[in-house]
Amino acid sequence: MKQPIVPFFISHRGCPHQCVFCDQVKIAGRGGEFPSASDILAKIAAYRDSGRWRSVDVAFYGGTFTALSPAVQEGLLRPLQPLIAAGEVGSVRVSTRPDAIDAQTALFLREMGVRTVELGVQSMADDVLALAGRGHTASDVELAGHVLREAELSLGVQLMPGLPGDTPEKAMASLMRVMDLRPDFLRIYPTLVIAGTPLAELHANGSYRPLSIEAAVSLCKAMLHRAWQAGIPVIRMGLQPTEELERDGTVLGGPYHPAFRHLVEAELCFDLLRKLAGCLRRGSAVEVICAPSRISAVVGHRRGNVVRLEQICGVRVKGVRGEPALSPSEILVEQGGERLHGDMVRDLAYG
Repeated sequence: MKQPIVPFFISHRGCPHQCVFCDQVKIAGRGGEFPSASDILAKIAAYRDSGRWRSVDVAFYGGTFTALSPAVQEGLLRPLQPLIAAGEVGSVRVSTRPDAIDAQTALFLREMGVRTVELGVQSMADDVLALAGRGHTASDVELAGHVLREAELSLGVQLMPGLPGDTPEKAMASLMRVMDLRPDFLRIYPTLVIAGTPLAELHANGSYRPLSIEAAVSLCKAMLHRAWQAGIPVIRMGLQPTEELERDGTVLGGPYHPAFRHLVEAELCFDLLRKLAGCLRRGSAVEVICAPSRISAVVGHRRGNVVRLEQICGVRVKGVRGEPALSPSEILVEQGGERLHGDMVRDLAYG
């Protein structure tokens, strides 16, 4: 079983910019002061004790870790050193900006037990970055990626399609350019309009129109598929629901859904089902077989895939069952003892 990550939130701390979309306290549901050494040790101990874990990972989320003062960075990482030496903390990850990483900083992080750095990239289109108030360019991202690779640190990248000035074409181009850096994983967060941000003002005066849920799902479906083809894990799509984020009046616009990734994966499954159904006569009744972890996505949100398959293709789904031997990208459609086989990675194409 994968060991847990003990999270510490340093919302918006260290960041010298106010991006148009950003309110880290509302997004992450955390705020306040930096955790003290005793706070850090107590939280790690509580995680380890609750699951009797031999080792845990530690992550500092939000903010711009490497733009904090050296003393603050060391104050957060120093308490972990005895635990790392004892094997009680397996690895540490931090989040930062592309223009807040250089060779010396990367070396310091590695010496202090950090093994993964997540870069808030958002876009690789310089005009989109400028409109978002990011304060860095795509070239800064590429330089940071190379610096982290030289330091043998794992690289994570966060992308945010749907920012002002963005288009589906720019978002896909950003993904392709980021994948050239060989990141170890991606996070994809479609842009939301959060109350109290500059983007909320642009939305209110009509100068910014966020992606609809349908457009965001369609775009992210293509992005996820391309990442799958490249063998790069997408570890999250859409912001994780928090009490603050789900409070009335927090999200003023944009494609927020607490199960956004499920919607995206369900659309990929439907596209493959529809392709397979094209080989069947209308009025056919079939059983669908997939990896156990894919059953929910195959059925679709509120059984939407099953319903649409009959409405659009005239194919009725008698049942959906799991078969552990199948990979998550494979789907079988069985009729009368005969099976049609499809693979989402191999058999689908977008754009």
